[in-house]
Amino acid sequence: MTKTHLNSTDSFALGTAAAREPDWLVTLREQVGSLRFGVVQIVVHEGRVVQIERTEKVRFDPKTASAA
Repeated sequence: MTKTHLNSTDSFALGTAAAREPDWLVTLREQVGSLRFGVVQIVVHEGRVVQIERTEKVRFDPKTASAA
């Protein structure tokens, strides 16, 4: 059986190059971190992340919104 996930001690043992996060993970963190309301989807093909989709919702508080 092959190991598919690295833990923090594995990354330390393999050196700094292996400890660097993949580009898709950096992008995912940015997308989630800047989102107030919405959805972030990860598209995977043959075990690889190939696309990240983001849908953002803008919500208005009915108590503070002015009537038109």
